[in-house]
Amino acid sequence: MSTTDQVPQAASASAMPAGITDPNYKPMSGRLGNLSVPQQHSLDRLRKELQEENKFVAERHTDQMLLRFLRARKFDVPLAKKMLLDYEQWRIDFGVDDIIHNFNYSEQKEVDKYYPQYYHKTDKDGRPLYIERLGQLDIKALYACTTQDRQLKRLVSEYEKCLSERFPQCSAAVGHPVETSCTILDLHNVSLSNFYRVKDYVMAASSIGQDRYPETMGKFFIINAPWAFTAVWSVIKPWLDEVTVKKIDIVGSSYVKDKLLAQIPKENLPKEFGGECSCPGGCSLSDAGPWNKPAVAAPAK
Repeated sequence: MSTTDQVPQAASASAMPAGITDPNYKPMSGRLGNLSVPQQHSLDRLRKELQEENKFVAERHTDQMLLRFLRARKFDVPLAKKMLLDYEQWRIDFGVDDIIHNFNYSEQKEVDKYYPQYYHKTDKDGRPLYIERLGQLDIKALYACTTQDRQLKRLVSEYEKCLSERFPQCSAAVGHPVETSCTILDLHNVSLSNFYRVKDYVMAASSIGQDRYPETMGKFFIINAPWAFTAVWSVIKPWLDEVTVKKIDIVGSSYVKDKLLAQIPKENLPKEFGGECSCPGGCSLSDAGPWNKPAVAAPAK
């Protein structure tokens, strides 16, 4: 959660989230600890209606989760409830529980050669950093070793890991709630032909992010955009809601390093983007971060 875009705390009946050790933390509007009276009423009403209709899932429907859906629908309770119930039905239809427990993305190392997509350490606000290198896409080689369906299942498994592991561990590491990620989409050498061949996946992935896991995007950098990006952006932009578009920062190749290092510690940013990190075996396969701490070697006897 960014410390640069917070607003003064509103009157609130909601409790602060547990585990806060950062003395400078002030929740943004619409988060626990900073809910206006109408926002608190919306949260209470949504929870109550779900419980009365036997739609409340205790292990998932935390106040933080309900607030994500409420913020996504500007605290309109009927719209937020519909979005949430659509999500729950989608979980059944898409087999999310089975993905969580049984999905094995055995082709990850091979896919990484043709379409790198990975989480890697954190930004300066403690958010997990997600990197996608669309410019390295080799569509023919990619679909020789995987399918669009498996790509989407992997995407869902990574969203679920963010909610269950990455966000909680990042929160513990920085001492305040972390509910969003920081994304870098690298378009270096991207070709229009390759983009249009993968646009169905990109569109489906965008829909999953917005409709099923709302309010999980914090910062979003599109970097190294080529001259043809105007055409690509004209296709992508209509898929995104207005709030999402406002979070996107399109950075020309001349300013990539300075822009990224203003948000991401140099020791966390991979060398190919101007940072200093070079994980053994490659950053894209390391899954390095507070959620995946390296094992501590046993002391020598």
